Amino acid sequence: MLLSLVVHTYSLRYWLPAAVMLGTAPAYLLSWSVWRLLSTVLPSRLYHSVDDRVYSVYQSMVLFFFENYTGVEIVIYGNIPKKKENVVYVSNHQSTADWIIADMLAIRQNALGHVRYVLKDGLKWLPLYGWYFSQHGGVYVKRSANFDEKAMKKKLSSQTILGTPMYLVIFPEGTRYNPELQKIINDSQAFAAKEELAVLQHVLTPRMKASHVAIETMKEHLDAVYDITVAYEGTLTADGQRHPAPTMPEFLCQECPRVHIHFNRLDMREIPAESEFFRRWLHERFEIKDKLLTAFYDSEDPEKKCRFPGESQKSHLSLTKTLPSLLILGGLTLPMLLTESGRKLYLNTWLYGTLIGWVWVSVSP
Repeated sequence: MLLSLVVHTYSLRYWLPAAVMLGTAPAYLLSWSVWRLLSTVLPSRLYHSVDDRVYSVYQSMVLFFFENYTGVEIVIYGNIPKKKENVVYVSNHQSTADWIIADMLAIRQNALGHVRYVLKDGLKWLPLYGWYFSQHGGVYVKRSANFDEKAMKKKLSSQTILGTPMYLVIFPEGTRYNPELQKIINDSQAFAAKEELAVLQHVLTPRMKASHVAIETMKEHLDAVYDITVAYEGTLTADGQRHPAPTMPEFLCQECPRVHIHFNRLDMREIPAESEFFRRWLHERFEIKDKLLTAFYDSEDPEKKCRFPGESQKSHLSLTKTLPSLLILGGLTLPMLLTESGRKLYLNTWLYGTLIGWVWVSVSP
């Protein structure tokens, strides 16, 4: 009985926020759809400006759960610019929660609505979300030989022409680093050795295509590249073995007490344009990430373990930036669920929103 209660309580830590985040999605989509219809006769820039504001409301609610609700401590190394910038955000990839970290940094620059993601192609089939992420400026890409460079350039060019504020998040490794999936790590290291690149231990060999296309296509529009290295505390065992980073459910279950974020702003003039030089440059950036993570996980000095080198500061996210969004979306959702007609509208939004999204993504390049 006691064990069952403990398990039930533990699962509620995840299911409660998950139910709210998923449950408010139809109300959010309806609000966005109304604006999308009204904006068809308005300038595109006005649509994107309001869309960014609406998007920031939903993502602020997400951060309420992932940061305020969990109580996770955010430790930042480096100085985040106070002003908004047009950037490409390049980070190591180890968890399904990694995209949340980009949101955590963006909200501290008041740029949360500008966040757009480069995502693997399969995610476009997510009900409601897959379609909307693309509408908001996200880019879906296929790997290796199936990568559609022309389609990515076209989408990013159109946004550059419109002057769309850009906080484009890319994970160049292409898949998550998991210390338990040794074959993926071995294949990555073998590829690096074959290409005469440095063999990396705590990250995978980065793929350069999407990053290169994004930076070259938008180079006149971008202010900088943000080079981000993330480490989740609590992933090191007592005997010094690295465990997988927490998944989104585990993160919501408060299994990560602290997130360490190393921030490095790179001026656009530092980044080579020619593809081969860019490839070397990107790999060198991941060599730096590997050294930072080696210091974090493998340092023999107990005072230096589980932290990055250099000065750091704890960064607290005020409830005033997140709680209002939860109240707004909750206020839009609850009335729909209290009446029969509202519940029908709610369910139809899930159903038809998903079907329309699937049709749209199936015919889009």
